[in-house]
Amino acid sequence: MKNLVSSGVLGRWQTWAGFGVAAVLLFAVAPAVLSDFRLSLLGKFLCFAIVAVGIGLAWGRGGMLVLGQGVFFGLGGYMMGMHLKIADAQLRGEAVPDFMQIAGVRELPGYWEPFASPAFTLTAILVAPTAIAVALGYGVFKRRVKGAYFAILSQALAAAMAILLVGQTSLGGSNGLNRFRTFFGFTLNDPVNRRMLYFIAAATLLLVVAVARQLMYSRYGELLVAVRDSEERVRFLGYDPANIKVAAYAVAALFASIAGALFTPIVGFIAPSQVGILPSIAFLIGVAIGGRTTLLGPVLGAIGVAWAQTVFSERFPSEWTYAQGLLFIVVVGFFPAGLAGLAGVRSLLNRRRRSDSPASVAEPEPQGTTEEKVGVPT
Repeated sequence: MKNLVSSGVLGRWQTWAGFGVAAVLLFAVAPAVLSDFRLSLLGKFLCFAIVAVGIGLAWGRGGMLVLGQGVFFGLGGYMMGMHLKIADAQLRGEAVPDFMQIAGVRELPGYWEPFASPAFTLTAILVAPTAIAVALGYGVFKRRVKGAYFAILSQALAAAMAILLVGQTSLGGSNGLNRFRTFFGFTLNDPVNRRMLYFIAAATLLLVVAVARQLMYSRYGELLVAVRDSEERVRFLGYDPANIKVAAYAVAALFASIAGALFTPIVGFIAPSQVGILPSIAFLIGVAIGGRTTLLGPVLGAIGVAWAQTVFSERFPSEWTYAQGLLFIVVVGFFPAGLAGLAGVRSLLNRRRRSDSPASVAEPEPQGTTEEKVGVPT
């Protein structure tokens, strides 16, 4: 019992120490060593990491291969972009955003009007994608759709969403929404405000990781892993696997929506190219490479892949796509637990070496009868 208590205390201290190190790196080291451009680029990568945390929860822990997270990422991004465009138009004293004026639109569409309110926009970013994920999850998981069928369905949803957005001239068509000037009253061209956006993204990532950790190491997290490993056994024990899956899928959608809402002002645009199949697969690649079953693996994988894409695509624009595909094939084929799994294999080998060493061999128990060992009087 004493060993269990001490190990629990040690685990909590390690968790707090890990969050402390991450906070120092994100809030002190990165702003000190990176230029404003590179810091804004890191803020973009942190948005991808927020999406990856949700994928790690749904795919790594729940076994749901989510290939349509670009849908929820795009929903959050477009809702934030709609509010920013309305705010910019109001500052200029105009009734509609600039791209609508070019298209000859003189009146704001009805579904745009509620996004003039900051409170409504933030609420919609949190509620709408989550509600859509819950409705879609119940429709799919209650029918026991899983595996490759669920992956294909989610990917088809992403493709349909991208095609729909391209045809919507009231949402900018294939160009999307761009050229934002303000963010809730703050000028986006100001370097101080750009840093503020980075700090918001960094704080959100830490909060999302904390929420994911709480879910993973709770009773719900144990049920989620049980559903992944043996769904029928969980159903036999009296739990509904569909409800457990829906919760994880909704949380992943919520994280993706928040990431999209932060991505829009940080990068300065949101378009159908961030919603379709390719970005959804790119999110998945980072999670797979980092290690989908771990807590920090998806975060580090998403940031690392996004950073590598930026660096190498600048020098080798045509070769990077092939290198990214090859890296994904190698990791999935030879390291299914991701790069984070290499550390687990190394620690397992170290424990085996220690257990096989002569010093670790336990002394033989004293000879005696069974009654004497358990304390039964003779």
